[in-house]
This record gives sequence, C-alpha cells and structure tokens, in this order.
Amino acid sequence: MDNSKHIEKAQKIVVTGIGMVTPLGIGKEEFGRRIFAGDCAVAPIQSFDASAFSSHCGAEVTDFQPRNFISVKNIRRMDRISQLTAAAARLALEDAGITVNPDNRDRIGIIMGTSFGATDITVQFAGTLINEGPAFVNPILVPNTVMNAAAGHTSIELGFRGVNTTITHFAVSAETAIAYAVSEIRRGAADFILTGGVDILSKFYYEALTRFHALSPLDENIEESRPFDRNRNGMVAGEGCGIICIESMESALVRGRKPYCEIKGFGQGSSPATPTGWPENPEGVKKTISRALTNAGITPQEIGAISAAANGGIILDRIEAEAYAEVFAENKSGPWITALKGALGESFSSGGVRTCALALSCAKGALPPTCGLYTPLAQLKFVRRREEKIEINNALLAGISFGGTYVYLVLGKCPDA
Repeated sequence: MDNSKHIEKAQKIVVTGIGMVTPLGIGKEEFGRRIFAGDCAVAPIQSFDASAFSSHCGAEVTDFQPRNFISVKNIRRMDRISQLTAAAARLALEDAGITVNPDNRDRIGIIMGTSFGATDITVQFAGTLINEGPAFVNPILVPNTVMNAAAGHTSIELGFRGVNTTITHFAVSAETAIAYAVSEIRRGAADFILTGGVDILSKFYYEALTRFHALSPLDENIEESRPFDRNRNGMVAGEGCGIICIESMESALVRGRKPYCEIKGFGQGSSPATPTGWPENPEGVKKTISRALTNAGITPQEIGAISAAANGGIILDRIEAEAYAEVFAENKSGPWITALKGALGESFSSGGVRTCALALSCAKGALPPTCGLYTPLAQLKFVRRREEKIEINNALLAGISFGGTYVYLVLGKCPDA
C-alpha cells in the first residue's frame, strides 16, 4: 500500500486566513461588504491616459497606501505588484492568527500565481536599456523584472523562509498556484502556505489588450463587463491581489482557528487551441470539472455553487455556459452560478481574489450577484440582482484560460470545524 497516497487523501486542507487588495477595497471586510452588495469597480481609467485607446474603462485598485503594510526599509525596493502582494499576505497572516517567529518561519511558505508580472517595470527597464544603454538602468529595477519578485519581496518583508514559488500559467496562474500549494501542504513541505494571485493594470498591458481586440466594447454599445450576457462585447481589464492562508485541518484545530472552508480537491486539463484563442467546444472544461469532482470525492449533484471564469468574452462565456448545462443536466435544482469579473474586471490572476470571495461565501452562506448580467445566454441559475443566501456544502471555482488551459478547485464547508 502507498502510505503517502493514503495520507494525501486523508488530510484535509483548510483556509484560515484571507488577505485582499482589490478594486472593491482593501481587506476582507470592505471587499465582502461591497461584493455582496453588488458594487461594481469598473470606471474610467485614472492611473494613465487611455484617451487614445478604443476602450477607456478598467477596475483599478485605489486608496492603497503601501506604508500601512510595508516597512520603510523595504518599500523603496518594491515595485507595485510586490507591494500589493506583501500587503495582502500580511493581511492573510494576521487573519489566520499567525505571528512569524524563529520557531515557525522555516515552515511558512508562499506560492503565488501571476500572468504577466510587473509589466510597468519591465517597460521602464527595457526603455532605458534600449534608448540610453545598460549603464543608465536603475539597478533597483532589475530584480523586479522577474516573475517571482513579488513572492520574494513578500517573504523578506514578512520574515518567513519556507517554500517560495511563483506560477505563470496564463489566465489560470492563481488557480494553479493554489492547487500546487494544497499539494505541498499535503506532502508535508510546509505547515502554512500563503497562496493566490496578483496582476496589475499598466498602460502597456492595457494597450496590448486593445490591440488584441479583447476589451469591451467590441461593438458600438456601452463599454461594460457583462459575464454570461447575450449582449456581452468583451472583457474589462482589472487588477488586484487575493491571498489565502492554508494549513491542515489538524493544525487549525490545534491552534483553535475556525476555517472559512475546506479545499477539497482540484482538477487540471487542456484543449487544442491557439496561444491566444479558445477551443471550439466545452469538452476540455467538462473533463476538467470531472477530474476535480473525482479528486474531491463528490458528484455533480453535490455541487451547489459555482464561481465562474466568465468575463464578458464572446467565446469564453459561451463555452463555460455550455459546459455547465451539460455537466449538471441531471442536477434537478442545478448549482447557483456567479461571475465576479463583472464587478472586478479581468486581471488574469483573479483566481486569487475569487478564491478569497468563495471562501467568504462558504462561511457566510451566500453568493454575491453577477454585475452586468441583464439577459442570460443560457437557462442556468445565475445569481443576478442581489446576493443569494444558500448553504454552500460544495462549490466550484473555475479557472479557464485562452490557449485552452483549465483548472477547477472544489471548496466547501468544514462540517467538523
């Protein structure tokens, strides 16, 4: 008998801390109040001039003061994406009731997902390098151009020195990071892991999305994020950082911490598609959901809620809706579905923020509404105008990326917590 597999299946992994820096507020309290109230963060871009572009709106993080979370000694070395990460990580540790000390710092780790990293710093670095030469590059910029800068800065700032990894996996970077973190806790690589996703909204990133014709409006209608809507016309760019602190259920009980939820399983998959395109059908999504459910040991009939990946994209939303209609066809009541990118925009590492939100939903017993959904494209149970109060025993967190890459997480209540 393979004891390692037996232990891995038996050990429950739970969320005990939540840290968030988002367009809907800093910290779980403000974010939770606003997301469940149906607030939308999409507004005209303020951080740079977007007048020359065909799109002009985004979901930006505002009122963020790095000095409230980061030491003066380290703050000048950090780029913006690292600042967001360090702040969210600090909030997650505090929420979990963990104080880093010499006895535990080697057993606390961080596994982050980011799709594009510090695009603002990379552009600044490249511009100086090309236009002025290597001698004129600010040396502080160099370490911030790598994808793992945010996780590295965060571990230095907070003082832990366990596993430190960064995942870059297109629009499922955060979901992949969380799945990996769960595996690391299960195999005993750490006692606590901070995991989630972060991406920022820079002018270069925004212009690239407009040139790929990805942003709303793709027609002459209103610029808006409309997940699962018949009149959707492209996504709205967003940014933010969401981090959960995970540990074993045994550890949480010993520490006297009540978990928000359990991460019961995950599944990964892919379909043939071009690097920036979408597959022709939902078969890959369906297979990935099946793998996640099998890994969690539950059936489609036991899923009561879904936090969808839909972002107002023409093909993405259709494929996702078709997958749910087929997978849950025999589920008489059907799961409730919400799509938070209507309120938060698409940051491509939004899986971190959305996992935080789903953990809050499991604890609260409610799903937030889907902003921008007026005329549903399918006969599914969408949460629309107001929050839906339900007991969430099992829920799916969807990660669907261009290029045909999928990751699904299964979250749920902790009956014995």
